[in-house]
Amino acid sequence: MASKSLVIFDLDGTLLNTIDDLGNACNHALQTLGFPTHSISSYPFYVGNGVSRLIERVLPDENRSKLDIERVRREFIAYYDQHDHDYSVPYDGILPLLTELTARGVNIAVASNKYQRAVTRLIEHYFGEFKWVSVRGQEEPRPVKPDPSVVFQNLLDFPTPKSDVLYVGDSGVDMETARRACVDSVGVTWGFRPVKELRENYATHIIDHPLQILDLL
Repeated sequence: MASKSLVIFDLDGTLLNTIDDLGNACNHALQTLGFPTHSISSYPFYVGNGVSRLIERVLPDENRSKLDIERVRREFIAYYDQHDHDYSVPYDGILPLLTELTARGVNIAVASNKYQRAVTRLIEHYFGEFKWVSVRGQEEPRPVKPDPSVVFQNLLDFPTPKSDVLYVGDSGVDMETARRACVDSVGVTWGFRPVKELRENYATHIIDHPLQILDLL
């Protein structure tokens, strides 16, 4: 395996445990518009493919029209923009990992399906002391992961041979994104999805603690 000089991280479920804030924002939007809400414990299986797909999944089958999805999305974003760090926290070991990567001269980037404004704000709020070479969230018309376009954008921002890249995420969507981008993947077991999903989507590596990434460089 080639030495790695760039580590690209997914955000939700990988760097940050954001599930309470995501679930609260979604439930607020649903309740505001008169739709049923969901338990926070159900949200790890709704997230991962961007806000519009999240909204589609939480709406009743008969209310998944483009109009209803857009109505709920607007309410979600208005609330989430004000409450995106009420309960979200970095996972244990993430801050020491980023510190060590930076000390070793390994570059770090973000590739998320969350909308760009929120990604920028969360990275600045929780990880603003670190130098990020590329911070990319969802922007129209670029498709969401597992389409690899966001990773290609990272590599446009900071050109790096694909053999020198590790892509780190917590879901099958992330592993498929890395596969399509032709970069090595690292599936993390502390996030929102089960390890079975990581294996089924051909994770190159699977780790149980952030600092294990250092062994893969």
